[in-house]
Amino acid sequence: MSARPADALQETSAIARSGPNPGGVRAIAFWAATLIVVFELVAGAVWNLMTIEWVEVQLGHLGYPDYFAQILGVAHVAAAIVVIAPGFPLVKEWAYAGVVVMWTGAVASHLSLGDGLQSWGPPLMFAVFAVVSWTLRPADRRVGRDRRPELRPRAWAVPVALLAAMCAFSFLTLPVVEDFMHDNAVQLGWIED
Repeated sequence: MSARPADALQETSAIARSGPNPGGVRAIAFWAATLIVVFELVAGAVWNLMTIEWVEVQLGHLGYPDYFAQILGVAHVAAAIVVIAPGFPLVKEWAYAGVVVMWTGAVASHLSLGDGLQSWGPPLMFAVFAVVSWTLRPADRRVGRDRRPELRPRAWAVPVALLAAMCAFSFLTLPVVEDFMHDNAVQLGWIED
């Protein structure tokens, strides 16, 4: 009779392990949100550092100086690298805080001018994705763990490849983006065609 409770415990444990995997869903949600944030940072860096017309028009509309594009571009690059890189949990905290402040600042800037949802909605959406990514990050990406940066080349291969692919995609699609954003600026009334 003493073997029965042990059998029941093993069976219960096996059932619990075979159920839905909330850790898997959490990991997928984390990586989806993180890749969206990192891609927006990479694309934003390309747009700002190349100073496309949309960036100039938008900065002028908001009342920011032209050189602000280069400051934002460099900050975008740094944040993208830190968020996707393995290790550096304390620096990640600062990167997440910085991008949330940047995107909520963009929302506030547009709202202060009375711009509509089409202007302040995208930065709000990216701020939400950044908060989701930060909230769902795994334990090894959180402060409080005594974890040194991963220095093995294989740990850096995927982040470097992703950043390179995102950067290449952003450069290759820049002509199409410029045309689309020009039409958007005309539609918003920020410039005349």
